[in-house]
Amino acid sequence: MTIRTPIRTLVAGLGTMGRSHALAYHRDPAFDLVGLVNRSEPKLDASMAGYAIEPDYKAALTRLKPDLVNISTYSDSHADYAVMAMEQGAHVFVEKPLATTVADARRVVDCAKANNRKLVVGYILRHHPSWMRLIAEARALGGPYVFRLNLNQQSSGPTWDVHKTLMQTTSPIVDCGVHYVDVMCQITDAKPVEVRGMGLRLSDEIAPDMYNYGHFQVLFADGSLGWYEAGWGPMMSDTAFFVKDVVSPNGAVSIRMPESARSDDHDTHTKTSTIRVHRVGQPDEDLSMADEPGHQELCEREQAFMARAITEDMDLSRHMEDAVQSLAICLAADESVRSGQPVKL
Repeated sequence: MTIRTPIRTLVAGLGTMGRSHALAYHRDPAFDLVGLVNRSEPKLDASMAGYAIEPDYKAALTRLKPDLVNISTYSDSHADYAVMAMEQGAHVFVEKPLATTVADARRVVDCAKANNRKLVVGYILRHHPSWMRLIAEARALGGPYVFRLNLNQQSSGPTWDVHKTLMQTTSPIVDCGVHYVDVMCQITDAKPVEVRGMGLRLSDEIAPDMYNYGHFQVLFADGSLGWYEAGWGPMMSDTAFFVKDVVSPNGAVSIRMPESARSDDHDTHTKTSTIRVHRVGQPDEDLSMADEPGHQELCEREQAFMARAITEDMDLSRHMEDAVQSLAICLAADESVRSGQPVKL
């Protein structure tokens, strides 16, 4: 039997996602969590009370020389932190979005290839059995497709503070949109050709050049078209905040949430409750997702995938290219919002 040495892991950024990833490493014997980086003292799980928090990422990276770095900081640091880690010999898990520009995203991917390092981007829905089932059911119907997807969040208090901080560098349609555009791309597997976006600033608490509500349309080479909508803030409506529909000539696949679902519940962002498969001329089929994993378990599945990518030397070329493509679509949407013009891809 082969005994593997635990993967020495450093986590940078201990917000919502960073804390969940750190807990996943703490619980999984495949990893040895050797360091945590955060500028302030975070609220960690009680089981992690013995870990020291360091404020300086570069110093921790140089001193600890980890095998893996998890980057869960704000988006504008993702590219530089990832490149720094890989150039020092570490594999990288980076939260979405991969970067804030396509050029930076490409720089990170090129660095991973040049240094023969594994790069995994935090597309949590790729590890969710319910979303995997939705994608499979939609592909079985055959295209072209209409995608109707949104995720609006009626945020207030600390959550609204987090959203305002995120909007210093990234709009809602980019930060959240990459997940759902990635789902669109997995289903159609066709090249995106054009994006059209609109947005509106609904709060005086954000920068004059930022908007906290936006939606966009993306057109694909096979004739498929997608709509995505995202809004953050205390003014957002809880009505139809979670729409997940895929329509084809042969029917539709939809996520149906219970009436009690709320947009400020973090688990709501990944839970599916029921998948309804509608086939033309046949009775609808409801697939219960009652036993689906929660947010923490999904983070643990992501990191189990990260461990396999390293130990099994998985080819992540398509994974990396998909991450760049979904980001490019969302950044094109942001460009379209700001210019008022469609953007060709």
